[in-house]
Amino acid sequence: MFHNRGKNGDGSAVPVSSKEKRYTEGFGLPAYLIFIGIMLIVMILCICVGSVNVPLKETIRLIWSAVARQAVSSDMFSSIILAVRVPRVLCVALSGAALSVCGAAMQGLLKNPLADGSTLGVSSGAALGAVLAIALEISIPFLPFASTMLMAMLFAFLSLMLILSLAYRLDFSLATNTIILIGVIFSMFVSSVMSLVIAFSGEHLKSITYWTMGSLAGSNYRNALVLLIALLICGTVIMLHARELNAFAIGEENARHIGVNVKRVKLTIMITVSVLIGVCVSIGGTIAFVGLVTPHMVRMITGPNHKRILPASIFGGATFLMLCDLVARVIINPIELPIGVVTSLIGAVLFVVIFYQSRRKSR
Repeated sequence: MFHNRGKNGDGSAVPVSSKEKRYTEGFGLPAYLIFIGIMLIVMILCICVGSVNVPLKETIRLIWSAVARQAVSSDMFSSIILAVRVPRVLCVALSGAALSVCGAAMQGLLKNPLADGSTLGVSSGAALGAVLAIALEISIPFLPFASTMLMAMLFAFLSLMLILSLAYRLDFSLATNTIILIGVIFSMFVSSVMSLVIAFSGEHLKSITYWTMGSLAGSNYRNALVLLIALLICGTVIMLHARELNAFAIGEENARHIGVNVKRVKLTIMITVSVLIGVCVSIGGTIAFVGLVTPHMVRMITGPNHKRILPASIFGGATFLMLCDLVARVIINPIELPIGVVTSLIGAVLFVVIFYQSRRKSR
């Protein structure tokens, strides 16, 4: 295992430097409870508040009755809460958690603060697959309800394979800078192809345009279940590589020196991230800045240890995107903004603030 530091010539253990020690400290239970508590409070707030405000007591009663499988009255409040807001808020929370943990993993893997799931071009590839499914009305036999999702996941995976193949052909080592460069170029290419598809989409123009701005309106419990399963599987794989990500954050050469299989870890995390992003894009469209900004904010609280950052990013990303979705629903009520527009506006401002503060500290 790469965390075995070895011994000196006299048999004593090699001392751990203060820099490396920051990456090996754990994450206390009280901090987890604080993150979870804030997330649950925001979740209840998002369920209560909207175009029609529902009293907190009534909201909790309806949710508890549904969970306990008790009889629920078919009044207006129950329809709003159980049929519309609860599945939507669940999908928003799960999407935010997934995008955030993907961003945290990519920033650690590529040792680049500007990295997130879209850095690889995977988000763009997934979006292209979904746009083609909508524009061409592609229907997969036996799974017509999942055509857009499967197309998004397929194109996300194919995009990743193409990018990694090109990167390997260029330097035969899957160097971080090469992957980022090809990912940016690929994203530009896909953006032009999407514009071409949208130009000839005809009657599907409005739905495609709204979808590309990101929206989780109309989400249902089936979408939430798919997101939950994807997050449980892919999130577990990512968090099992927290130690390797700590090694990558110190440097790839250091990771190799202490026994990390660099190529295998890179491929595993990149494939996992591409699958998770493909699922999120297929359900909610293109939602920017969540995976870029949230890990930065979490890192300011937890420190650089990925054993802290990854689980905290899940709760932080869910909270951030739920608040953005709440703003999108109520800021110009009754008109609803696409959530991607809100995350871009808020995320851009937050990123500038975070970048400015980090530069001040470095000076």
